[in-house]
Amino acid sequence: MNNITGLVLTYNGARLLDKTLTSLSFCSELLVIDSGSSDSTLEIAKKHNARVVHNDWNGAIEQHKFALTKIATPWVVTIDQDEIISPELAESITHELKNPSNVDGFYCARKSWYFNRFICHSGWYPDKLFRIFKPEGITIGGIRPHEELRPKKKAGELSGDIIHYPYENFSQHLEKINSYTQDAAVDLYSRGKRASLSAAMRHGIGKFFKQYLLKLGFLDGRAGFIIAIHGFFYTFQKYIRLTELELKDKK
Repeated sequence: MNNITGLVLTYNGARLLDKTLTSLSFCSELLVIDSGSSDSTLEIAKKHNARVVHNDWNGAIEQHKFALTKIATPWVVTIDQDEIISPELAESITHELKNPSNVDGFYCARKSWYFNRFICHSGWYPDKLFRIFKPEGITIGGIRPHEELRPKKKAGELSGDIIHYPYENFSQHLEKINSYTQDAAVDLYSRGKRASLSAAMRHGIGKFFKQYLLKLGFLDGRAGFIIAIHGFFYTFQKYIRLTELELKDKK
């Protein structure tokens, strides 16, 4: 189809990028916005004839806003460098965009692999995301480090999943928790939010029980329990780092 840009933001994404870009082969153009990769990311992008544009990283929100200034097609399909468009979703996209309805874009589900299985509970699925859209039909917001793409007016929904492989191992997961919680704490602090040790514990415990019990994480087996533990750790770290920022300001 000659009216779709497949967009991927990259930074050292060689692990899955070949499969990511292959899954976007139905698009008329592939656009990679890279923030300084030192692995084989750029070579993989060039193999797929992707247009590569460098832009220094200033968070996912700003990177997406920059990317939209480089797109001329009426439709965009965007996925992360650790995601793959399933054949069913690719078929849904191409079928719908042949005669698109009067919407700003479409939500689709994302299914993530963790530890030893695809996660079907734990608050991780269906994890519907607004990833197929008209460039003029979205707003980009959210709380750092996570961006949120939303339709300005009306959105539809497509069948099929984005397949997500977020972590190679637990070490990588913990590295991301370390990075994400600092960004999240800084964002909360800049908006006047404050916390304490008791608040950090309360939020962390609440997150664990929400994921493991309310979101049926126990049905995801060992993986579900590990996700809930990491959910506790992520939330506790976010709020305890918020407390740390307040203490530093008082010195």
